[in-house]
Amino acid sequence: MMIAFTKGHGTENDFVLIHDPAGSLDLTPALVRFLCDRRAGIGADGVIRAVRAGAVAAGEGVDPDMWFMDYWNADGTTSEMCGNGARVFAAFLESEAGVDLAEGLDFATRGGPRAVRALGDGRYAVGMGVYRVGDASAGFDSEVAARGMDPVRPALSVDMGNPHHVVALGSLEELEALDLTVAPQVHPVPEHGSNVEFAVALGFDDAGAETRGRVRMRVHERGSGETRSCGTGACAVALAMRTWAGQGAPDVWDVEVPGGMVTVRITGATTILEGPAVLVAQGAVSVP
Repeated sequence: MMIAFTKGHGTENDFVLIHDPAGSLDLTPALVRFLCDRRAGIGADGVIRAVRAGAVAAGEGVDPDMWFMDYWNADGTTSEMCGNGARVFAAFLESEAGVDLAEGLDFATRGGPRAVRALGDGRYAVGMGVYRVGDASAGFDSEVAARGMDPVRPALSVDMGNPHHVVALGSLEELEALDLTVAPQVHPVPEHGSNVEFAVALGFDDAGAETRGRVRMRVHERGSGETRSCGTGACAVALAMRTWAGQGAPDVWDVEVPGGMVTVRITGATTILEGPAVLVAQGAVSVP
């Protein structure tokens, strides 16, 4: 079987993209693992299928004509949402389906409806939906253990439609010392696993028209391991940092990730993720 694909990335969080409006492809965990295999397949952090909502179980009340971002982790499990993936999904729809994103587009995900808009110069803004920060009365509501980090550190849970736990570190040296080839351990243990972010605050910038926070992070993604970037994780980090900073903290955060930088805008009960998306290759792969 031959499958046409596009390869793309958002701040080096990379994906195999498949255009399948009618849902005719039997996308299985084994096929996803093959496509994401960096030696035997194409290689990616995940697979994104562009499919009409009516062709898959997209949830109740979803317009069947909407585009559905069918997102799979590299290990063959599905995930609710991927912020970097949503930008690449948008660029893919422009290229493959001729969708005009200048005025924005609503699309469906397992984490609920989302909206994306082209900003120009290969950048996109994604409405990331309603977030929920955990019980931060003491600043933290959980603990995380990780290789290269001693002792165990407190963490704050953030629900971005998918689960996150954010750990604050005191220095960039601590951040670099982490070994994220092994999954961090979260306590209490999340029922469905969690993405774990480690972040170092870099201060505030008051030079422009708006005060902006700046933070650097690394992430271990549930089902994919350490990735070069994580969009929902960047939002979780911005929300945690604003919570810890207290009253007067900025609502705009520039988040440095190993693959580049994204900007998170906190607007009431929702966030907006801004950043680049790049389509790098097209081809066809023979599935064994």
